[in-house]
Amino acid sequence: MERVDKINYYLDIAESVLERGTCLRRNFGAIIVNNDEIISTGYVGAPRGRENCCDLKYCNREKLNIPRGERYELCRSVHAEQNAIISADRKSMLDSTLYLVGKNYGENTYVENARPCSLCKKMIINAGIKEVIVRDTKHKYTIIKVEDFINNDESLEGVLGY
Repeated sequence: MERVDKINYYLDIAESVLERGTCLRRNFGAIIVNNDEIISTGYVGAPRGRENCCDLKYCNREKLNIPRGERYELCRSVHAEQNAIISADRKSMLDSTLYLVGKNYGENTYVENARPCSLCKKMIINAGIKEVIVRDTKHKYTIIKVEDFINNDESLEGVLGY
């Protein structure tokens, strides 16, 4: 048996975390790792105490035909990255890595060109995370330096989606 590399090891864990997701469009799992230790995990789901979309049997954004990456204020869920960030203290997140995996609901396929949304990018920057690694396929991934989120501020040009 071939030993899995460290990045795919953490991406595999994030992929397991996404199985708890409650979204009817796309589920994501995120883990924050610093100094080779998992600091926190997060998955997509409604705020504590509120009903999840999977329990309600509908997605408001799907019902309104809202494109991917837009109008998240209409979504019931807290994103995986946000849940991981609010579950960790900032000191533990400084210079850490956030691993992110997304799958399309009901298809078991990876979300193509998955990236943190604009709100998650802002939270990632303020958390002190240094890089985000996103799974593209079972063994391939993209490494994004958080510095790129700072230097390439799409909010200045009104770019929507991802």
